[in-house]
Amino acid sequence: MEALNMPQKILVTGGGGYIGSHCVVELIEAGYHPVVIDNFSNAVREGDVPESLRRIEKFLNTQIEFHELDLLDKPGLEKIFKKHSFYAVMHFAGLKAVGESVEQPLRYYRVNLTGTINLLEVMQSHGVRNLVFSSSATVYGDPQKLPIDEQHPVGGCTNPYGKTKYFIEEMIRDQCTAEKDWNAVLLRYFNPIGAHISGQIGEDPQGIPNNLLPYVAQVAIGRRKHLNVFGNDYSTPDGTGVRDYIHVVDLAKGHIAAVRKLKDNCGCKVYNLGTGTGYSVLQMVNAMEKASGQKIAYQIAPRRSGDVASCYADPTLAEKELAWKAEYGLERMCEDLWRWQSQNPTGFSNGTQP
Repeated sequence: MEALNMPQKILVTGGGGYIGSHCVVELIEAGYHPVVIDNFSNAVREGDVPESLRRIEKFLNTQIEFHELDLLDKPGLEKIFKKHSFYAVMHFAGLKAVGESVEQPLRYYRVNLTGTINLLEVMQSHGVRNLVFSSSATVYGDPQKLPIDEQHPVGGCTNPYGKTKYFIEEMIRDQCTAEKDWNAVLLRYFNPIGAHISGQIGEDPQGIPNNLLPYVAQVAIGRRKHLNVFGNDYSTPDGTGVRDYIHVVDLAKGHIAAVRKLKDNCGCKVYNLGTGTGYSVLQMVNAMEKASGQKIAYQIAPRRSGDVASCYADPTLAEKELAWKAEYGLERMCEDLWRWQSQNPTGFSNGTQP
């Protein structure tokens, strides 16, 4: 029997990436023992480890166990489960670019679905029955009503990426129904932005950023000439798309609340993680101009297919059942993003080998 004061081990898949690495920080600070696997598809390598984890080890003065592993490698996954006794799994690993998923649907289905099936089967065979899953507000498709609560219909996804998140939710739900001792918390994220206050870790998109804020930050730092604003004729206050942006540290704290929920033998639960406030593209541009002190050039471009006018969360269920609420406002999100971007103009590859 393990000593009572042993920290609980949590397997973190995709823990070298943007959201995963911020969750690793919060796990360590909350007294858990994360074991991280990543295949470097969204993480920058420094030697044998992701640069994000190397930096966390430094600023938290700790050591993090890391294994380079792809979830499609089931024998490799088996080996890690044989070595450790995990209390729970936090599952972030997957491909995540909406546009790319439209062009390469089979790749997205293979990686995201097969990877998750392998993970669930290995969890099952090793008796690990607690899971926190990184889902997305894309499962809601075009909002039928705003704000979006967890009762909003799901499955009318507008792209294959969103469908993979929806299918995975369904697989986990069915598994929890079939085996009553399984517990899962499915977290539907809205738009994570910002960075850790140290400025040491943040979002480092490989190639052209798919998300608004990293793109805006790269314009502010001078890496890109201008921002394209896709559509200014939506029925929103200034005509540009409105989204719910959440600070990545708030998001990470939501995962700690979810891990705590598992011990109630909660079965399968679903929560939105958002702020409940929508901001338009132009409001975000203004907020980043203020945080960075830089003028941000933008041009109006045609609407993109699959984009919706407005999308923001009703996060009250998470507050009620997880005792979690987003604390950081827009100003803080932009300040933290700018600190990361200005200290790391080219992301994690600053001063390391590309």
